[in-house]
Amino acid sequence: MRATVYRWRLAPDGLATRRQLRALGLRPGGQDVVAELHRPRRRRGPLVAYLYRVDRAKPVRPMTPARTAALAAAMRARRTCPNCRTDAGYCIPRSLGMCVPCHDAPTPSSS
Repeated sequence: MRATVYRWRLAPDGLATRRQLRALGLRPGGQDVVAELHRPRRRRGPLVAYLYRVDRAKPVRPMTPARTAALAAAMRARRTCPNCRTDAGYCIPRSLGMCVPCHDAPTPSSS
């Protein structure tokens, strides 16, 4: 079954994207995509957003202590510099691969 396609800002009430559902404290809850929203762009294909029915959405599951601990561990790993092994206090940029002080420190020359 092909989903109904609506143009930008012309979708009927009662349909929402995942982000809009999340802002309402809801999740799709296993339901299929009901419609697509197409936003035209110049020189490229349209942006597509998938829409779900709000009345069929389920509440967001609460965070469990295990999920909270796993999220904290993942964020701690993103803040830990692999070079100096200290918590930088911010997420290490992937472009640098290490904290800013380690990246900016002069490298010893091999002469």
